[in-house]
Amino acid sequence: MWGYKFNPNENIPPAMKLTAKKCDAVTREKDGAKIFDGKGLFLELHRNGSKYWRYKYRISGKEKLLSLGVYPEISLQEAREIHREAHKLVSKGIDPQAVKEEEKRIREQEAANTYEAIAREWYEMKRQEWSDVNATTVLRRLEKDVFPEIGKIPIKLITHKMLLDLAQSIKERGAQELAKRIIQMNKHIYQYAIITGRADKNIADDLTGLIKSQPKGHYAAIEAKDLPKFVYDLKNHKAKLNRQTYLSVHFMMLTFVRTGEMIKAEWSEFDFVEKLWLIPAKRMKMNKEHLVPLSSQAIEILEQLRELHNHPTYVFPSRNSRNNHMSNNTILMALRRMGYGGIMTGHGFRSLAMSTIMEKLGYRHEVPDRQLAHSKRGDVNKAYDRAMFLDERIEMMQEWADYIDAIAGNNVLNFKAKKAICA
Repeated sequence: MWGYKFNPNENIPPAMKLTAKKCDAVTREKDGAKIFDGKGLFLELHRNGSKYWRYKYRISGKEKLLSLGVYPEISLQEAREIHREAHKLVSKGIDPQAVKEEEKRIREQEAANTYEAIAREWYEMKRQEWSDVNATTVLRRLEKDVFPEIGKIPIKLITHKMLLDLAQSIKERGAQELAKRIIQMNKHIYQYAIITGRADKNIADDLTGLIKSQPKGHYAAIEAKDLPKFVYDLKNHKAKLNRQTYLSVHFMMLTFVRTGEMIKAEWSEFDFVEKLWLIPAKRMKMNKEHLVPLSSQAIEILEQLRELHNHPTYVFPSRNSRNNHMSNNTILMALRRMGYGGIMTGHGFRSLAMSTIMEKLGYRHEVPDRQLAHSKRGDVNKAYDRAMFLDERIEMMQEWADYIDAIAGNNVLNFKAKKAICA
């Protein structure tokens, strides 16, 4: 039997076909001994007991050998199925070895196309279109919330459930809006992966609507009726808070800008003569520069800050690094120390100012809204953006600061009466 001269394209007689029992029992003292199954399929034996499935075939007149796996990891039945598919390719003039190598190349390429690699490519492509604030926010979300969970997984292997579980875990820690934004961001990442040939389907798009948005105004904020107590509590914590922290909370209450816009403020942005603060576009959410009229009280705080630290660049420098600005969490931590954890946030000053200025000071909606630098749509609103209501905003910001002073001096009723006469 072992002297039989094998022809790979010849059918082996039934008596020579392998069986599972024969595959288990057969051994050889010499490496390379072969027992054949038919049509080029054989089991190669080694003296250490290893057994390898091989397929011997001819393509374009050349004899070739294809490895099909190791026995018993690949059973006789499995080897026959693999061989059957390879033999079909040979009958069509296709080299199964070339097909195997191409499949391996594709697998290696897909393994290299991890979610993180593609997401970083997308980020680098898009960051030129974004403000510095937006670019920093997107990268921070990816590095903190997404990459640790699915970053190392090839993007084609990520499932709907993996992405949904990621969003749900973010939602469960109370960051519901962030969870929704993560899904929205992934729609763009997957679209980029599809365009560049690394993904076949936008699975993030399929999850639309499964993570609900928080109602607008979800940032914790006190109401206008609570402002007197807040001003009282802030005044009582003056000695308990770091001096710069106390001034920063007070300054944010007076200007009601976003936290990120304030903590990175530089002295070069302020005009002390005209009492104006020009926040550059790169730091604004809508990537448009924003003008903030400064009350005399806000100017006084700035002068105290300059005297306090005399930093060459930052109005609110970091306590830990002179080359950096104050932390984004400073305001939030100060509010917690005052007993307003979960009740008030830095962003909450914006809605507080909006409601109080309209309710207590009697300004029409467009003026405080423009001071908040909200994005508008429509021709009429675009005209409002160009007009800026600057004169009214200058008056409003000073009146807002005076109103807060009146609260601190328990003189609110007299202040409201004065406003009523002016109106």
